[in-house]
Amino acid sequence: MNIRFLFKEVKIDDRTKDYVTEKVEKLGKFFRSLKEGAEVSAEVEIDLNKKGKFRVEVMLFTPYEKYRGEDTTESIEGSIDSVYEELEQQIMKDKDKIITMTRRGGRSIKKKMVVDEEARF
Repeated sequence: MNIRFLFKEVKIDDRTKDYVTEKVEKLGKFFRSLKEGAEVSAEVEIDLNKKGKFRVEVMLFTPYEKYRGEDTTESIEGSIDSVYEELEQQIMKDKDKIITMTRRGGRSIKKKMVVDEEARF
């Protein structure tokens, strides 16, 4: 996974950067079933607002969809944790939707199939 960082008016130590990288890469487990050559990339933007709070925004780019999460709290770790949960919910919602539509399509095809009464089974 390619991760690009953007820091505005804030300096980040290595421990915090590793924590953010670990959380963002953990989201990659949802995209392991992508075709070979399909790349997932992420952009992480961290800035400090006038009130002294950290705003963390993470955007995930997949070949099919874009996911975005943002949060503002007192600490970077707290913000990245809530953004991780938000992105996880968005991804799971999309995966459930795909599964549901696949099953619904299979059911509709099954309904349309007609078995000849003279056929021997």
